[in-house]
Amino acid sequence: MHTIIEKINTIKKQKNAVILAHCYQPIEIDNVADYVGDSLYLSQVAAKTQADIIVFAGVYFMAQTAKLLSPDKKVLLPQLEAGCRMSDMLSLKQLKDFKAKYPSYPVVCYVNSTAEVKAECDICCTSSNAEKIVKSLGVGKVLFVPDTYLGKWVEHKLGNIDVITYPGFCPTHLQIRPIDIENARKKYPQALVLAHPECHMSVSKIADFVGSTAQIIKYVKESKQKSFVIATEQGVVDRLKRDFPNKEIIPIKSNIVCPNMKMTSLEDILHVLTTEENEIIVNKEIAKKAVNCLDAMLEVSK
Repeated sequence: MHTIIEKINTIKKQKNAVILAHCYQPIEIDNVADYVGDSLYLSQVAAKTQADIIVFAGVYFMAQTAKLLSPDKKVLLPQLEAGCRMSDMLSLKQLKDFKAKYPSYPVVCYVNSTAEVKAECDICCTSSNAEKIVKSLGVGKVLFVPDTYLGKWVEHKLGNIDVITYPGFCPTHLQIRPIDIENARKKYPQALVLAHPECHMSVSKIADFVGSTAQIIKYVKESKQKSFVIATEQGVVDRLKRDFPNKEIIPIKSNIVCPNMKMTSLEDILHVLTTEENEIIVNKEIAKKAVNCLDAMLEVSK
């Protein structure tokens, strides 16, 4: 592995490339990544980078988002098959049908979506800023796509805005059920339960803290508490265990793994850096509309 890491770092410098890695990636990817974080953070990095090449260790919609925000950069995805099952639940036709039922409402689009979908929405959001984005619109009713649980969590938190959600979801987070939290609390009564808002609402409502990947990591870092049950993807658990060895980090279950996020290997990164294959291309007309959705989000998130 050490040799592969050295090769990647050498080629990266030669080609003025930057490697972005999502927190759900296999933890060994961090050995070569220049930036590791959640979708909001990585979107902000992609928008500002001076690199010529962006290698996105993540899934397809993330690399596509990076291309939208840095259209003049070459964006490479180490594994083209790494998709997002939530994103796949909402096609352009399904979005148009959903919007037709509520023609006067603004549409907030979760970043876990295609460029085609983003092009038909008013503003994008991530799990870090969804509450802030919905509130910024200053209206009483919004449409939220494609994640019904993130949308309903935002509605629950804000209290005074009707969030009408499309019935999409994350199959990985939906494996976490209230009984899992109840069992964890019996086994680890001293631990706080930290959950991601992609979880079912019945889970989010009984967790001690609900937040994005970055917010969960920040909570663990800043909390005086020493024991945490983590109700999100295994990659977050792995990084928390590595970064906070003096704290007890307990996965809610052993199988909360996104198969698409785990497709990428160091070998894949070396391959695309060397060959510059798997370049992400977005139709210019779609990109022109879709980037407005992302720019609106980044402006509110400043």
